Amino acid sequence: MAAHPVPIAGADMAEAPLILREARQGVLRLTLNQPQRRNALSEAMMGALRAALDAAARDGETRVIVIGASGPAFCAGHDLKELTAGRAAPDHGRAYFARIMAQCAELMQSIVAHPRPVIADVRGIATAAGCQLVASCDLAIAGRSARFATPGANIGLFCSTPMVALSRNVARKHAMEMLLTGDFISAERAAEIGLVNRVVDNAGMDAAVDELAGRIATKSLMTLKTGKQAFYRQADMALADAYAYTAAIMVENMLKRDAEEGVAAFIEKREPAWRDE
Repeated sequence: MAAHPVPIAGADMAEAPLILREARQGVLRLTLNQPQRRNALSEAMMGALRAALDAAARDGETRVIVIGASGPAFCAGHDLKELTAGRAAPDHGRAYFARIMAQCAELMQSIVAHPRPVIADVRGIATAAGCQLVASCDLAIAGRSARFATPGANIGLFCSTPMVALSRNVARKHAMEMLLTGDFISAERAAEIGLVNRVVDNAGMDAAVDELAGRIATKSLMTLKTGKQAFYRQADMALADAYAYTAAIMVENMLKRDAEEGVAAFIEKREPAWRDE
């Protein structure tokens, strides 16, 4: 990745930036950068990450996004001190809580709906909404030191919104075990149940993430966007409806310039020259 991280919009420039931005060869790395607060999804952190993602969607140079974190924690979920302070309002925090939960839901949905593939680079704990963030990404690679939990049941606050992303990534009984016990699972167990794609020794994480992101970044932007959008849309359809929908998508895809170029390049045994259209 680039040698000099760049602060992005949403950060308080008087302090360390909330998000660090590094870009190289079509891969954009966004690093959560509040290790002293375990990279909690405070209102400001969620705003900064959403701003960075929105900017990347408009950036023609970005082909793949990697979300990582500074320090020993990937993300500890919502900022509970911030939420507790909201109880001082006359409505005991109802309006504030509703706004924060809506902001978080919109952030997670923006990752799923993002036109670029998003990879989670997890090297520490990912709990509650932090686990939700991992599950919301299209792909995830975990270091052996990573651990995952949805521990809300332990503090009387069930992880209901993290449950949405978790239950769409792992089998129901595995999801329910995590949600009901609140116990940590290892990186290896997370890979077994499908929460992450693979586990890598911590020393090899940079190379593993760069290799995966780099391979995806060689593809046509049009193709990546088409495929990612279709994947999530068909997932909740009945079988016949899914085939009808994806068949129509294939027809439109075949008519695109990059599909014509890609097929020709395959037949002619040469590298394709993408125009992302």
